[in-house]
Amino acid sequence: MRTTLILFFFLCSLCFAQQKQSKGDQFFFQYAYKQAVRAYEADLSKGYLNAEQYLNLADSYYQTGNFEKASRTYLDVISGDKKLDSIMSKHRFNKMLQSLIKVGNTAKIDSLLKNNRDVFSRELFENAKFNKELLNTVGNSDLNYKIFNLNSNSNQEDFSPAFYNNKLLFTSGRPKTKKQNFAPSGQAYLDIFGGTPDASGQLATATKFMEIEDSNFHKATPYFSNELNSLIYVLSNTSDGELLFDDNGKNALAIGMKPTNGAFRFLLRDLSTSFYYPFYDANSGKLYFSAKFDDGYGGTDIYFVYTNNGQIMSAPINLGPRVNSPGNEIAPYIFENSLYFSSDIFYGLGGMDVYKTNFESEDSFSIPVNLGKAINSEKDDFGFIIRNNGDGLLGYFSSNRTGGKGSDDVYGFLVDEKPGLKTLTIRGKVQEPYGSQKAIANVSVKLSNNDGSIISEVISDDDGMYRFEIPWRREVILQASKERYSRYTKEMVAATGDDQETIFDVDIALSLYDDLVEEKEGQTVVKLRKFFFGRNKTTITPEIAIELDKVVEVVKSFPNIQLRIETHTDSRGGSSTNFRLTQARSDAIKKYLQANGVAGTNILYSIGYGEDKILNNCTNGVFCLEMLHKQNQRSLIVVLNDNVLFE
Repeated sequence: MRTTLILFFFLCSLCFAQQKQSKGDQFFFQYAYKQAVRAYEADLSKGYLNAEQYLNLADSYYQTGNFEKASRTYLDVISGDKKLDSIMSKHRFNKMLQSLIKVGNTAKIDSLLKNNRDVFSRELFENAKFNKELLNTVGNSDLNYKIFNLNSNSNQEDFSPAFYNNKLLFTSGRPKTKKQNFAPSGQAYLDIFGGTPDASGQLATATKFMEIEDSNFHKATPYFSNELNSLIYVLSNTSDGELLFDDNGKNALAIGMKPTNGAFRFLLRDLSTSFYYPFYDANSGKLYFSAKFDDGYGGTDIYFVYTNNGQIMSAPINLGPRVNSPGNEIAPYIFENSLYFSSDIFYGLGGMDVYKTNFESEDSFSIPVNLGKAINSEKDDFGFIIRNNGDGLLGYFSSNRTGGKGSDDVYGFLVDEKPGLKTLTIRGKVQEPYGSQKAIANVSVKLSNNDGSIISEVISDDDGMYRFEIPWRREVILQASKERYSRYTKEMVAATGDDQETIFDVDIALSLYDDLVEEKEGQTVVKLRKFFFGRNKTTITPEIAIELDKVVEVVKSFPNIQLRIETHTDSRGGSSTNFRLTQARSDAIKKYLQANGVAGTNILYSIGYGEDKILNNCTNGVFCLEMLHKQNQRSLIVVLNDNVLFE
């Protein structure tokens, strides 16, 4: 059963709500999808299904596993020129893509995503591309899982495991004596059960958890906080033992907390909004949960609130589009700086899949990584928890995969290392290499294989930041470019090891061409501080070398640049002597540049002009101060192809 807890809770909520007149709608909102299909098809044959009911029919096909009809019906709705978000929710769009995957129509998926790029977040496309490649990478994960079905599972729903000291708790729909069932499914209300696993993690039997107040309605998805010494769990909104309803007749689910030695109190409660799958992070004081709010990205999203010793201190905050998607995100769990959660987004292996994302800052996450085919299956896999166990790790999760005892079972697993597939992250800042190291926005940063094929391309943001996350590979080439800026290339080799995530922090320095040149004497020259040779000397002094090294860097930054070296003297001395002296100085500059890596093809000419191009009136026979003579002593590095360098 897909997202069992949400379905159970919606059933309870909606069976009391105001019903529509259409018989198909009545069945649909009671989750009786087979009956809804028959009723809607009967109405369709008579020609009166509105757009919403037609979408309900598509959903009903989807829920009953008729993905061929579901995909066709969804596609019928979005045919034409209407914008997707005006006729179909993003959550339904995800269902449509899942239906297309089930029938193998991947080409249509690519087309739909391409045509609706402006509707969805950039992160969704990055996540999809990343996980698609990751899951197709052979041998990406070598972890050896030992997975086992718990002996305590029943033929009903058993899901959402939780550690409770040395015990294991879970949620179950197994029938209990003197307990109500709820319409329309006839199943028992959910309750919390538990037992003590053996040394291997196996749980032989389970009994009802008696350390919280009993009720006739839902109690589910527990999480025990050692720091708060409290059990946090989901329960039906009640008052004096009776269900509470909002003005529309809806009974929503709340999150409550029961200290071991204290009184129960509600933490999150709203008669019109249901809250699911609580998790308390003692390090940050945040209480995480799933809910469906108007600001969400699809179905249920993962949120958190700040707390102080269990007291709610903020409004719910969405984890954002890196984690949340057009699908349903549920069951958050944090272990060693990684957030594990489940999602039924279309690019997974089946229904619900377990993903792992790493915290990079308080509000920033790495791309969520699908845990792969051992933990995930073609069915629903969710409610993942894990902890250290001797030299390895012990964990549990829920699944309705083939071979179980009920519609959802709790599975245990043993593994030597932290779950996840191997990834490579390259991140950093693009900035100027001089002065204030100003950030450079809108730079094209590419990652490619050794054969030149592009792996991924991103654009630096307003702060100059860029980031790549890709399936792990040993060798990549990082390149960056922007119009009128230098180009950057770096070959990178990742060390082979056991780490699941290899991270390179690489800042990229790009020089703006216009910062490196200036106009002098009617031509474009490399920007240098003025330097002087010794009197009648051609020696490259350390002071001159500092300036010429700037020319070397300009050529490295712009390898297609073409230069002319020209040197000038003042009018003192003989004309022919000055010609020979300036030519020798230009040749000395050329020799130095070539010795330091500048190719001969970059230096087209080296010319000595002697005293032919005096800049002032200090010509032969005119008395001038030394400072005026020095104005005429100069060397210029002229850019000859400035007008075509960037064509």
